[in-house]
Order: sequence, then C-alpha cells, then structure tokens
Amino acid sequence: MASHLADVWFSATDLHVVSGEGCTVTTEDGTRYLDFTSGIAVTSTGHCHPKVVAAIQEQAALFIHAQVNCYRHPLLEPLGKRLAEITPVGIDTFFFSNSGAEATEAAVKLAKQVTGRPNVIVFAGSFHGRTHQTMAMTTSKHAYRAGHAPLPSGVFVAPFPCPLHEGVSEEESVARALDATNQLLLSQTAPAETAAMVIEPILGEGGYLPAPASFLRGLKEICDRHGILFVADEVQTGFARSGTMFAIEQSGVVPDVIVMAKGIASGFPISAIGASAELMGQWPKGSHGGTYGGNPIGCAAALATIDVLTEYGFLENVNARGEQLRTGLRAIGQEHPVIGDVRGPGLMVGVEFIDPVGGARDPERVGKVISHARETGHLLLMNAGTYGNVVRFMPPLIVSEVEIETSLEIMRAALEATS
Repeated sequence: MASHLADVWFSATDLHVVSGEGCTVTTEDGTRYLDFTSGIAVTSTGHCHPKVVAAIQEQAALFIHAQVNCYRHPLLEPLGKRLAEITPVGIDTFFFSNSGAEATEAAVKLAKQVTGRPNVIVFAGSFHGRTHQTMAMTTSKHAYRAGHAPLPSGVFVAPFPCPLHEGVSEEESVARALDATNQLLLSQTAPAETAAMVIEPILGEGGYLPAPASFLRGLKEICDRHGILFVADEVQTGFARSGTMFAIEQSGVVPDVIVMAKGIASGFPISAIGASAELMGQWPKGSHGGTYGGNPIGCAAALATIDVLTEYGFLENVNARGEQLRTGLRAIGQEHPVIGDVRGPGLMVGVEFIDPVGGARDPERVGKVISHARETGHLLLMNAGTYGNVVRFMPPLIVSEVEIETSLEIMRAALEATS
C-alpha cells in the first residue's frame, strides 16, 4: 500500500505499535516489546502513566489551546513554580515552547540579547536539534547537517573529554579540553564576541558520554571570567534520567540557562528554558514567542509528570535500577570483551563496543546485537555515538528490577548469538 508519509524519518524498527503501558509497547499483531528506548528518553513515567493520562483528560475538557499572547490560563504559573522548585538554585523564571530544538534556539537568542555578543561555543559530539541554528550547533553526526548548508555562522566547536579513546587519564583529558577551549577564545572567537557556551552534561546522540565534573566546573570558571553565559542543554539528561533531577547538579555547577524538553511531560510536546528573573528581564517584550508555547494540556502533563518524579523514593529507585543495569552489563562484559565501556549515571547508560584486540570501534556488532534483542528477545534498544558503536539503555524511569534483569538476559543472549 502506498504511503502518504514523507520517507525522511530514520526508522530504528519497522514496528507498528497500537498501545503502550509502563515499559512495554504492543504492536498491531499483539506482540509486546520491552521498550528501552522510551521514545528516545521521553516517556519518563512510562507509557500512559495513569496520573499523566488523568491530568491530560481533565485539562482537555477545559481548554486545549489557550494562546499566551491572547490570555493566560491557570496552569502557566503553577508549572513555573514547580520548575523553580526542582531546577538549580537561581533558576526561577521560564519560557515555554514545544521541542528541544526550539528551546535551544530560545536559549541562544536570550544569550545574544543579554550579552550583545554574536557567537556561541559548543562541544564535539553534541546534539542540539535539527533547525538551522541547532544543526549548526550539532556535531555528533554529519547526517544531521548534510545537504542543508549554508548553516548559521558564529558557532565554534571545542573538544569534549574522552579519556577512553585519547588513551590518557581523565585528569589529563580534561586539562587538554580546557586548554583547547581557552585557545579557541584566543584564536577564533574572542570573549567579547562570545555569548554562551552550550553543553550537554552527558552527550546524548554523541554516545552517552558524561562530562567529567571537573570539566564542567572548569568551563563555568572560564565563562564567569569572561562574562559568557553557561547554558546546560538538559533536553535528554533532565527530569531524573541521570539519577538527579538534572545532570548538571552532580558537578555542583549552577548554569545561567537550562534547556528542558523530552522527559518534562512524559511524551506530550512541551519544552522550556529557565534562567534567573534578572536575565529573563533583559529580553525586550515581544522579541520572542510562539503559538503553542505553554499549551495547557502540555502544562497539565508536565505538572503530573513532575509530581510522579518527585514522589518519595522515586529517585532512589532510578539509581538502584541504574546500578543494577550497569553491574549486570559489566558482568556481561567480562564474558564478552567486545564491551569496552559501560557508563552513564541513573538510567542513562551507554555500552561502547570495541574490537578487544585493536580497540577499534565496532558499530557492526552493535547493529547485530540490537537486531537480535528486538527480533528474538522483544527488547527495543537504540545506538548512539558518532561511529554508531554505542548501545544506549534509556528505559522508562519506572522500570522494575525484574524488567532490568530481563533486559540483561536478552543482552547476554544477543551477544552470544552474534559472536
């Protein structure tokens, strides 16, 4: 049958799903799959969490679209208040949009407005979105940029520490990256021309590679010294995915601007940027906006999601399940040395595949393992990394001990079947 859909979407699977519940999705033929993709780290409370569903249903009967330029609906301020309670200290004022790319663009616009400077620095391996500005800021894979030039200027790329492939200690890798960032400010984009540094505290599409805390602290010191804004892109890392509400918390760094999307509303499209009232107050009225930003149903879904994520014991379970997953994967790695690294906090876990003899990256094996896990074990996984040699585990944050153990058994079987 001919399709009326554009064939531009990349397809990780050929599955046609009709429903989801918790950590599983069900296809048209009734087959159930354990979904460790979470819609690319979006369904933080699982598929169709009853509290989120109820909030959406209730709000849909009151207002579906209440455009913020025309009038204000009753959930805007409550969502802002809840976000102020869970974001780093000093982040207390918010702007709502629809997607991660939109929010990142808003953060860049705010930084340029506040500083009066034209340039931004990003980091190798980053993914910030697919709009023209965010494509220019994305360096994880050329596929996200190819064919769309010319892209906006004023984007400069600094190294992201990767001790595993540099063959040095973390301390040395961080020192090199910070030195290169300082060199960039001396050679390509002067501090007086640099509005912001934008960084994912854990690379997402770039391979689930955490930024060392010392690196983040060093960048913040550079930013503070030169009046550059530090922007934390927490689109994929935020809302408890990393085991804390936001990954940047684990470094002790307080960002000037934080970007939020994905897990904020368990699948309903809403995003936000947060900053201090002092910074947000420097945006001229009307200089930014959007038709659907702060949609009432999105606000309802976000408020319900935050309520679930902040329930007593929720973060403890996220960290316990993450530790269970990493411990199990490292044990499998003892049996299958193609696993060169298991990394990432909370339930944002990357497994890097390398040739155990020469250390070359092994994307081919990753593809085979993911396919076997899906076709034989009914477990859905995705890859990551510039070379595609990282399997990323991003289950819903409500995942159970039994479901983690099941995923480990399927992973072990996939490795044995593809050796």
